[in-house]
Amino acid sequence: MESGRPFRKKPPQYTQVGSNPEPSIINILVYCESDALDHAATKAESSKVQNVSTLNRPPLESFETMLKNRRDEARRSILVQHFVVVEFAKEDDVKTILSASGHVNISQVIPVHSPFLWFRAKEKSRKKGAQLNDEQTMPLMVSSGNTSPTQDELRLSMLSAESLSEQMNILYCSSALDDLGIRLRFLTALQLELALNGLFPLITALPFGSSVSGFGKVGCDLDLVLHLGPEHTEDDKYRLVFHAKTSMGNGRTQVQRHMETIGDMCQMFLPGCTHIKRILQARVPIIKYKQEFTGVECDLSMTNMTAVYMGELLYIMGSLDDRVKPLVFAVRMWAREVGLTNPTPGRWITNFSLILLVIFFLQQRSPVLPSLKQLVAQAGPDDRRITPDGVNCTFIRDLKKLIEHNETKKQNKDSLETLLLNFFEFYSSFDFSSRAISIVEGMTIPKPEHAPLYIVNPLERGFNVSKNVSHEETERLRIELRNAAWALESTWEKHDSASSKSKIEPYDEHIQSNFVWHKENLNKEIHATLYNHN
Repeated sequence: MESGRPFRKKPPQYTQVGSNPEPSIINILVYCESDALDHAATKAESSKVQNVSTLNRPPLESFETMLKNRRDEARRSILVQHFVVVEFAKEDDVKTILSASGHVNISQVIPVHSPFLWFRAKEKSRKKGAQLNDEQTMPLMVSSGNTSPTQDELRLSMLSAESLSEQMNILYCSSALDDLGIRLRFLTALQLELALNGLFPLITALPFGSSVSGFGKVGCDLDLVLHLGPEHTEDDKYRLVFHAKTSMGNGRTQVQRHMETIGDMCQMFLPGCTHIKRILQARVPIIKYKQEFTGVECDLSMTNMTAVYMGELLYIMGSLDDRVKPLVFAVRMWAREVGLTNPTPGRWITNFSLILLVIFFLQQRSPVLPSLKQLVAQAGPDDRRITPDGVNCTFIRDLKKLIEHNETKKQNKDSLETLLLNFFEFYSSFDFSSRAISIVEGMTIPKPEHAPLYIVNPLERGFNVSKNVSHEETERLRIELRNAAWALESTWEKHDSASSKSKIEPYDEHIQSNFVWHKENLNKEIHATLYNHN
């Protein structure tokens, strides 16, 4: 589908014969599959069409408020024919649409109801040559969704920038998960909730990880944790009590059995759920599957509430300063381009570890971010969170209050490019052999145990999140950090030897091309690139 292709001004009527409630449409988002464009989006507001972007979400929105708003948004939405997401004003409007929908050849299909529909045109419009009336159409506005920009598109955008800081912002804005991508993920979660709602009316399928932390990249996987009901209730307040099956004595065995059953349900009954893989012997049992209609790869678990709170912590850290996310995206791209990260699990450093490295660096001299210890000290009674397995995840959650407090103490005004250079310099001389990195303390601590690279898990503090990283990869990390710092310093000195590192003048196009794309001195300068154009 191309930009400008016509789209109906008035939504087709799906209502029962004789009724015409005319549901009020808030958003029409078009999710299409094509070689040139994978997604397009429109927002209908009166007769005005606007782009919808997650980068322009309301500021100071707490994590829990964001989750609630996104879940409500999903309940007011339907996905039609793989490519149209329609958000209505009320959840009842969706119920009206679904009650007027049906199945084709019902004797040959599993008659499941879900917000995933396909549109069967009227007989007249199916005839060859049938066209929409131009007077009934409106143009589409193009937006990204589950697909990143191509190498050439990103290269041209970055080369048009006047500074490395601007390039880093372009990288972030081009690569970050956008509004449509987030909507598709919450619709994917809603499908599971609706499927199990009859047995478990209080069930929740909560997205966590990069999809909601603010550090998600376009096309990232969706991590989900499924809760069948509240963990604790006040038993004494009920006079009428539900009959229920007794839980197994072994909690892990019960979770594995439940996960296996849910995997079977997804495979047999839920439309669009394919490539089901049950990984039940892992420390956290998961089911991997792909939701074909939304184009999202999913990892589903049932006992991972700590990971939800970890996503909340990262969400808060990323919201405290506008420089955090662009710096993380730049570091992750650098790590990928020099081969430090790998999509296959193994001995390589992970993107999660890289985020913690950036946060820890920003907690150092003239700190940009507070330590987790400071967040815990500011927590109130409403911030108390203890997971079912006893992990204390208490820290302040009032984002407005936290931002105001952080701004009064923050003195660091360095540009993104200066922070990037300082990041490389900081870790190129870091003592990985004897010191551990802890964003809890905001300072290094002695290694609790021998490991090539030790990054303390902020919430489960007895764990090392980088335990998988080998000696060879840790040494290679150190070398690449040193090379990147050297290359950045050399490039800036060539541009203007008199300029201060803390105040870099904008690059001209030649310097930009040399820094970001040029391949001379391959063994040195390529390691400082944010993107390697082949």
